[in-house]
Amino acid sequence: GAVAIEHNEQPVHPSLVFRDMIRKLGNIVPVSPKDVTVMQRRLIRAGFRGPNALKILYGAKLSLGVLLPLITTLLILPAQADSSTKMLSVLAAVVVGFFGPNQYVKMVGRKRQKQVRRGLANALDLLVVCVESGLGLDQAIVQVAKELEHAHPEICQEFSLVNLELKAGKRRAEALRNLAERTGVDDLKKLVAVLIQADRFGTGVAQSLRAHSDYMRVQARQTAEEKAAKLGVKLVF
Repeated sequence: GAVAIEHNEQPVHPSLVFRDMIRKLGNIVPVSPKDVTVMQRRLIRAGFRGPNALKILYGAKLSLGVLLPLITTLLILPAQADSSTKMLSVLAAVVVGFFGPNQYVKMVGRKRQKQVRRGLANALDLLVVCVESGLGLDQAIVQVAKELEHAHPEICQEFSLVNLELKAGKRRAEALRNLAERTGVDDLKKLVAVLIQADRFGTGVAQSLRAHSDYMRVQARQTAEEKAAKLGVKLVF
């Protein structure tokens, strides 16, 4: 019987063991409620939305804040350098280990926001086509999420979450506000404001989307012209 139990046990992958260890370390770190809110927002905008994402982040901060100084100490002990230089190196390792995960989350969040911003123009054009063809706004959002799944997965994921919130019973305005808050992209916030205003005052959604699409196209052209005008000055330097 004992032999059968041993054969039935599946080996645990080392990465899963390491992740569980980091999550347990994260439970030890004291966290203020204000800091939790800020970090959760950053994790959500970076795409890390698992239930244990915050614990894994703080576990990584604690483990790297201890391991990097230890490794740095072992590397610089045999080196010919001043004690002050060695101390500064250890302190730098502590700073990098503790704040490095935060910077990584920020970097991933900025990259994801850039991808959302890049896919928003195509998503808006397709949304206009769907609404003008007779689909309701909710159905148009679902259709856009399906059509652009491979071309722009980030914006499609956000639209899919809006659809799930609507199915869960949330009001459309609340689901759209959550969309703007999750991404933190200014252009998407403007689109959400236009949709909420059209829904509240009963104006034509298709007409509002078409006007906002034209506005975004003009704004993109002006931004490109501004970058082109600055290029000559940058080339001089």
